[in-house]
Amino acid sequence: MAGLLSIFAEFEREMMRERVKAGLAEARRRGKQLGRPRTAMSHKDTIIKMYESKISQSEIARQLGIARRSVGRALQDM
Repeated sequence: MAGLLSIFAEFEREMMRERVKAGLAEARRRGKQLGRPRTAMSHKDTIIKMYESKISQSEIARQLGIARRSVGRALQDM
């Protein structure tokens, strides 16, 4: 009995995996932006202005509520 349950569970897991992949492919096809939004890049102009006015990267990150590394990435494109 336990062997049959494990077979059905594995089958259902595979079916779920296929449904998720199909859903992601359909979302991409429709042009949906997947993943976490790039919040730090929405602050890029503010980050550059603050940095040019001699505010440290750590302080910029603290004031904007984003990671210090995100501030560094935004400043790389300057």
